[in-house]
Amino acid sequence: QVQLVESGGGLVQAGVSLRLSCIVSGRTFSNYHMGWFRQAPGKEREFLAAINWSAGYTYYSDSVKGRFTISRDKSENAVYLQMTSLKSEDTAVYYCATDRNRPLVSRRTDGYDYWGQGTQVTVSS
Repeated sequence: QVQLVESGGGLVQAGVSLRLSCIVSGRTFSNYHMGWFRQAPGKEREFLAAINWSAGYTYYSDSVKGRFTISRDKSENAVYLQMTSLKSEDTAVYYCATDRNRPLVSRRTDGYDYWGQGTQVTVSS
């Protein structure tokens, strides 16, 4: 059974950096993408970034491009989201997700098959 566990969230001040981690276990498929999404209260879940696991290609939403960086560590079965210059509007629950052998990366929630439980990021101004 595929499981994803996020960590690294917390309460921070505006302007600082934070790195989120997502550890994946139980995955047996070889070609997939991993993504980061976030959901603020009263809003839909929003795509932030994705990475092709094997080739390392990365994809970003316009809203975070240049501030957030997605990366992966194959040896640790982990994906990371480095967030810089945090703003109060970055406050949300952050989720990682993985698809299952889909050939194309997706920016939609229905393009991913497994999700973590989320980690809260709160940015105070």
